[in-house]
Amino acid sequence: MTAQEVAAALPDIDTLQRRSQAVAMLDAILSPEWEDRIYSYTADWGDGTAATEIRDGSGNDCFIVFTPDGAFIKGLDHESPMAPGRSRPPALWPGLVDDVPDVFADLVTEPAFASLDGVLNATFCMWRQRHDTAWRAGAVHYLGLGDRADPDGAWQMLGVLTDPTPQSYRTFAATYFEVDPDPVAVDHVFNLRPLTRGVVRRINPQATLEELGADITSANYPT
Repeated sequence: MTAQEVAAALPDIDTLQRRSQAVAMLDAILSPEWEDRIYSYTADWGDGTAATEIRDGSGNDCFIVFTPDGAFIKGLDHESPMAPGRSRPPALWPGLVDDVPDVFADLVTEPAFASLDGVLNATFCMWRQRHDTAWRAGAVHYLGLGDRADPDGAWQMLGVLTDPTPQSYRTFAATYFEVDPDPVAVDHVFNLRPLTRGVVRRINPQATLEELGADITSANYPT
């Protein structure tokens, strides 16, 4: 799936933000070590923004920044032919950010998202302003990329967040963490119900509510 197709599958901004909080909390319960997690969420990213970070441990990443004006997504599949580092000097794939609204211009040039050469390190970008009725992506052409099913990495990074049920996260957890957490407890967290000691133990018997304090605060998760 391309970024345009993934954009069509994403929920509205508020739902995506709640879903991001939920999967980040689930990851925190399953993995006490931040470095071993895929999903994280920071409710206070500065200047009235919140951010989701998705890292696959292999050099690919995705950031979703929630702002008062809407939300902006940038992601990188470093193995994609669209990656800026595949050319010299590094350059963005044509059309990737040409249509990004001015309200997100600072995020296109955000140093934390840039490569060492100062170029936005991205193979896909999406955005949605508060008044928009759908997510948008650049007018990118995928000619010359062969038969890659996920040419820009958007589905790999965001697929779990397109599912309105916790099933995709449970499938991910079974593959990545090699566990099958209690489905009722996972559903509890996925729907942002208050976290309890019992729910935490049913997801990961080795985790405690007290040890999750910093993660609960960071994600602004209800307890």
